[in-house]
Amino acid sequence: MNAARHFAIILGLVLPALSPAQESALPLAKTEGSVTYVTGGIGSDEALALKQEQKNYPLSMVFSSGKRGAYVTDVHVTVSDAGGKVLLDSSSVGPILLVRLPPGEYRVSAALRGETKHSSVKVPDKGTGSLSFNWPSTDPY
Repeated sequence: MNAARHFAIILGLVLPALSPAQESALPLAKTEGSVTYVTGGIGSDEALALKQEQKNYPLSMVFSSGKRGAYVTDVHVTVSDAGGKVLLDSSSVGPILLVRLPPGEYRVSAALRGETKHSSVKVPDKGTGSLSFNWPSTDPY
């Protein structure tokens, strides 16, 4: 077998393994009614993949705790439209939640450890609306 052919075979085997980490690290999107969302961000590869995917989701949320902003998971999130209709009722599996919604005004409730926080957000025609929720730390230090 000549060297060029041997190199081509090896390259064909190696290149698929060199695909961007974000593709394999991106959690699967889910759909609830007409709303598509993706949640995750545990680990640096997954967090980076979600941050890069953010441009495709008009609403992004980040959940944290304490003064240092330690990421938290298992946040129960409800997104309602201006008329009060619940469009999304789910829990995050990571500290980042991306939601695909049409432009408009929305009310978001986020609950962690029995404490619910509320916020309003405007999803723009272009770009991304974002929310950050932070709860007091349960860490005694």
